[in-house]
Amino acid sequence: MVMQRRIITLAVGSGVFLASAGGASAQTVQDLQRQIDELKATIAELKAAQASPTGPVIQTAQSSAPTAAPVAAPSSLAPAQAAPTMLPPSATIMQASTPSQPVPAPKKPWYETINVRGYTQLRFNEIVSGDRRAPDGVSRLRSVHDGGIGDDTNFTFRRIRLVLEGDLSDRVSFYLQPDFATSVSNQSGGERREAFVQLRDAYVDTFLDADKRFSLRFGQSKVPYGWENMQSSSNRLTLDRSDGINSAVPSERDIGVIGFYTPRHVDRIWSRLQEDGQKLFGKYGAFGIGVFNGQGINRTETNDGVMTVLAATWPFELDGLGQRWTGQVLEIGGALLRNRVQPEIRDGGTSDRAFADDRVGVHAILYPRPLGFQAEWNWGRGPEYDVVQQAITTRALNGGYVQAMGRVKRSLVGPFMPYARWQYYRGGWKALTNAPRLETDELELGIEFQPVPPLELTIAYSHMKRLEADERRTGRAEGDLIRTQLQWNY
Repeated sequence: MVMQRRIITLAVGSGVFLASAGGASAQTVQDLQRQIDELKATIAELKAAQASPTGPVIQTAQSSAPTAAPVAAPSSLAPAQAAPTMLPPSATIMQASTPSQPVPAPKKPWYETINVRGYTQLRFNEIVSGDRRAPDGVSRLRSVHDGGIGDDTNFTFRRIRLVLEGDLSDRVSFYLQPDFATSVSNQSGGERREAFVQLRDAYVDTFLDADKRFSLRFGQSKVPYGWENMQSSSNRLTLDRSDGINSAVPSERDIGVIGFYTPRHVDRIWSRLQEDGQKLFGKYGAFGIGVFNGQGINRTETNDGVMTVLAATWPFELDGLGQRWTGQVLEIGGALLRNRVQPEIRDGGTSDRAFADDRVGVHAILYPRPLGFQAEWNWGRGPEYDVVQQAITTRALNGGYVQAMGRVKRSLVGPFMPYARWQYYRGGWKALTNAPRLETDELELGIEFQPVPPLELTIAYSHMKRLEADERRTGRAEGDLIRTQLQWNY
């Protein structure tokens, strides 16, 4: 620009003057002073233009003053006199327009904050010895948790889950999870069909405080009873949940409202365990209270009563016990459940009578570093078919499991976790027709490998002794199984 060229010319002239101050005398002191005054006036003009509130860019008119020739100062001038500060030749003088407050970035619409993830479990079970088959009325080797255990079965999909979750606002989030591996019966002469879609979770969380310590959950979600029940199947070490704990809430879910509270101290411990790669139960809150329909997942409510649940769990850091316990965490807790349920009956529909379904459970988990321990047990009463009375009655129940596990974080085959679990249960199974009695004793030995992060391979041996979940069959089947599962996470 013209003004910039003018400044450059004056500055260059001044520089040449300083360089030749000792040997030139063609100019007078008055000429030199005139050039310095002109340069000062130009700088003052630029500063005034920069501070002006008008126009973003200031340009000066073409100057008609002649370019000053290089001059030499007389020897009487002080050598310490400095030349004026020069502006960069390419500088563009802009009007200052910084706002008083920064403009916040626009928020993304809620549909751009949705996260999509999921997992799939492919299983193969083989009964290597025992009661694969049995005559009518006699128990076969079967499990209420895995329909792939049976005669002439090969590969099955245990779960195909897809999760959609996101934030609707700063304090409202949603969660939606269907399962594409649900089976249904009586599609063709009683034949079973696979790979039907079923709703598992559909809920919204509302946080009552800015730190998100208090929350309310509305919709279909997991009932906070049993540590293992709350733990995701994608994160669980054993292939199936135990009969004793899961009998309280088969399929783990119901429609209702839950309130959760998690102290900051507990959240810090859980976050540290999660970063370490431990298999947590899911951060459902250190304390929870909920009310639900009580009939079970995807079932129509049949009475005016509700199922009420209270739950609490608390992790303890064991660093104070000595160096051997550094980083180790022990978590203990319990839950109470009170309900009245009407099971399905063999003649069709549901029972006209609502049966008491009340329980209390406890749990303890020592997270493996590298060895760990896990146990749960519950006691109570619930509906159970009485073969003598030929009717459903309310009877006592109890059961649970004890489990030991190890954890190797690095090896030639990647991380792996061996485990051993024994489970026991005596009581009814309210989710099946006529609430049949289960009698379960099972020992399971297994190991989970993770050759690459998205893949988990579990190989297990099980020795089972079970009363089949059908009130028309008697006796207990016994046998040995080899079970495998490949899980891929996405």
